[in-house]
Amino acid sequence: MITQIILFCILAYVIGSIPFALIVGKVFYNTDIRTLGSGNLGTTNTFRCLGKKAGITVFVCDVSKGIVATFLPTLMLGRVDFLPTLLLGRVDYLSIFGAFAMIGHVFPIFANFKGGKAVATGSGVFIFLYPMLSLLLLVIFFANLFLTGYVSLGSILMSITAIGYLSIFETGIDKWIMIIMCVFVIYVHKKNISRLINGTENQSKLKLKLKRGTKNDKNH
Repeated sequence: MITQIILFCILAYVIGSIPFALIVGKVFYNTDIRTLGSGNLGTTNTFRCLGKKAGITVFVCDVSKGIVATFLPTLMLGRVDFLPTLLLGRVDYLSIFGAFAMIGHVFPIFANFKGGKAVATGSGVFIFLYPMLSLLLLVIFFANLFLTGYVSLGSILMSITAIGYLSIFETGIDKWIMIIMCVFVIYVHKKNISRLINGTENQSKLKLKLKRGTKNDKNH
């Protein structure tokens, strides 16, 4: 069993290392995404530099990495029934495989160990392990995105929310592994945090443009 777990950890890392942003950029746009924008191999940089179609494709693929990396061990090891996991959020040490997939995304062996920030891949892990919590995180992310336009802030808020939820409502090794990974995600956003503080962080075009009231509106 230990040998199988180690092999699945390696497989999860390899899956996480697949640089879909790099692949999509080179295959369909003849472009190395690492030379554009922030240079990150992630969804946000792909959206910003290559457009919606490329961004959505990379997002789906990166989320799938997290789901596949945690789902495959359930099939082979038989440690968790899929249906109870989906409905009740019950997990059984599957988080370790998700963690390796996230690490693979940030430090991909196929891209000189320089990848993305594991938000999409981590979301895939959460979708599989904690589906109900994932819905809450999704609402928080898009509410922030539409109100502030800061993708990085949404990612940080999701991580903080997940840490709080896991700390209060979950138990066991999975809780602590995912809390550590959430802290890790916040850490890799350290440059974004600095830009947010300095007011120089890029904003998404999805930010809602709220109309400010005029003098004539004050009496209404």
